[in-house]
Amino acid sequence: MIRMQAEDFVAEAREHANTIWDSIHVHPFVKGIGDGTLSRSRWMFYLREDHAYLVDSCRVLGLAVARAAGWEDMRFFSRLLDTTIGVEMELHLEACASFGIDARELESAMPSLLTSAYASYLLRTAYEGGTGDLVAALLPCYAGYVDVAERLREAGLPREPHLRAWIEAYVSPEMRDNAGWLARRMNENARGSTPADRARWLNLYHDSARFELLFFDMCWDESRWPGHRLE
Repeated sequence: MIRMQAEDFVAEAREHANTIWDSIHVHPFVKGIGDGTLSRSRWMFYLREDHAYLVDSCRVLGLAVARAAGWEDMRFFSRLLDTTIGVEMELHLEACASFGIDARELESAMPSLLTSAYASYLLRTAYEGGTGDLVAALLPCYAGYVDVAERLREAGLPREPHLRAWIEAYVSPEMRDNAGWLARRMNENARGSTPADRARWLNLYHDSARFELLFFDMCWDESRWPGHRLE
């Protein structure tokens, strides 16, 4: 049975999704980033899909700023939006340009079914839920990428510049701070919350973690829609 204690609710959520995180860390796409063997085709697929995801993430964060109940939350989500636009998206645009993918192609590309579903899930959470719901849904993405990148760096950086840059970007102090704030906020939200709230946040965290795993599956298979592989 999952323990629902507020003192370290993030640890409870992590434990609840532990098998998913284990699968992510041994995923062939993630291992391919770390050892430099990820194919050009799979990396380009990832860049296109992650760009589409980040565009909708900016909309999610804009809603979070607008709906924030307090100044601290508003300031954080505003900073997170700025980081997404000014750091993550710039990283993707530079990486895409180095592979001959220009900004116009990225803007006109239709995202995959999985990318659309993940973005729609986050947008619905931002529209229908409170700040606690959105924090629970966002934490797996931000903390998960930091965790993946930290483990890859500890194992040794790859020689390929674009894969090395990806790892270094996600272990930056700014990315760590963002993930840390979300984790602290989730623990703060859990203190004094109801069992129903905590159960809902566990489910949101778990669903987002599953989307993260499915995203790597999709990029490894280069599958836009069921039964369709990008040629």
